[in-house]
Amino acid sequence: MKEYKIIRIIEPDFGCEGLPEDGERCDEVLLRSADGGELTLTVSDAYLYEINADEGSSVLSDGEKIFAKEERR
Repeated sequence: MKEYKIIRIIEPDFGCEGLPEDGERCDEVLLRSADGGELTLTVSDAYLYEINADEGSSVLSDGEKIFAKEERR
């Protein structure tokens, strides 16, 4: 696992149709590591709220998912 900083959270715009009934709201999250490596992941909006993650937050990632840092829980 590697530590990343959330650089940007891009929320989707569903326009006037809105979110489909069976759809889960997901955001594109741009992460940057201390060595400058960047990673973009699709993450559930609800999960970002659950782990209290926002732009500027530090998180851990295995390259496929993000996780709250232990001290943030």
